[in-house]
Amino acid sequence: MSQQISIQMAPDRPAVRHDWRVDEIEAWLARPFNDLVFTAHAIHREHHDPNAIQISTLLSIKTGACPEDCGYCPQSARFDTALKREPLLPLNDVVASAKAARAGGATRFCMGAAWRNPTDKQLDKVIEMVRAVKALGLETCVTLGMLTAAQARRLQAAGLEFYNHNLDTSPEFYGNIITTRVYQDRLDTLAHVRDAGLSVCSGGILGMGESRRDRARLLQQLANLPQHPESVPINLLVRVEGTPLFDAASFDPLEFVRTIAAARILMPKSIVRLSAGRTSMSDEQQALCFFAGANSIFYGEKLLTTPNPQTDSDARLFERLGLKRLSAGPASAPDCYTIRGLKRLPR
Repeated sequence: MSQQISIQMAPDRPAVRHDWRVDEIEAWLARPFNDLVFTAHAIHREHHDPNAIQISTLLSIKTGACPEDCGYCPQSARFDTALKREPLLPLNDVVASAKAARAGGATRFCMGAAWRNPTDKQLDKVIEMVRAVKALGLETCVTLGMLTAAQARRLQAAGLEFYNHNLDTSPEFYGNIITTRVYQDRLDTLAHVRDAGLSVCSGGILGMGESRRDRARLLQQLANLPQHPESVPINLLVRVEGTPLFDAASFDPLEFVRTIAAARILMPKSIVRLSAGRTSMSDEQQALCFFAGANSIFYGEKLLTTPNPQTDSDARLFERLGLKRLSAGPASAPDCYTIRGLKRLPR
């Protein structure tokens, strides 16, 4: 007796929402892997070119001596990580790095300073950098710690496009990682950034000992913001000797892919960036992340102070996967597409 095989041709497509319950997100994370990734990929294709990856470069413009106690961060002054402290980079050095990034295919240039929160005098210097990098035709992003509403408005007036301020983890797990600020401080900075008219870049770090529920709560915090972040970096913990999280257990690669997929489902139009930790990921894991909805990476040998894959290895991976660099701006969905004979027409 022959068996009939039922093939699901159209996965569930939840509406774009800002009122997700944590149990709903946990249910998505717990779905069979193939079903979860299939849904995420279908949603990804609706809103983005599935074969285009945005290339960003991240430069540390002021390294070390941060007063915060983030347990994952080698730049904290509280940990002995043998990191060399460096003052704010001169403007000419930043411009030279931005030109090199542009020549390497980057369309966004991100600048990070190890501050709890910048002073207005420090912000003056950063604004000079933003204007110079923007003049090169690159999208600009900075991460400087907490901001006041007035500082966010100054950055927007200078032409800054994106501000990065990660939530890192769930509100419940946050105190296990950071004690020098509270979760609401991060939410307040995101609100200042959004109110100033800047685009928001905010995500988190996986593999710090958090539970799946914590990962669901992190995604809930991001997806339930009044407007989804334009950019959502998902980081894998880079274990640095001397930091409290150096001995953290290895993180399940497939759980990482699940989180990427859930982020894509909850925030369909956001750029989901495969960020720190790629040096410990296989090409196969990264390929699954791209299929599940990641469409941006950091390109270059370092992310602030931690290692990143060599640019030639990324180029080889792109070639193997048939991926192209996004020339500029957010990826856009094709009008229609065909998958092995299944054609989806424009909506």
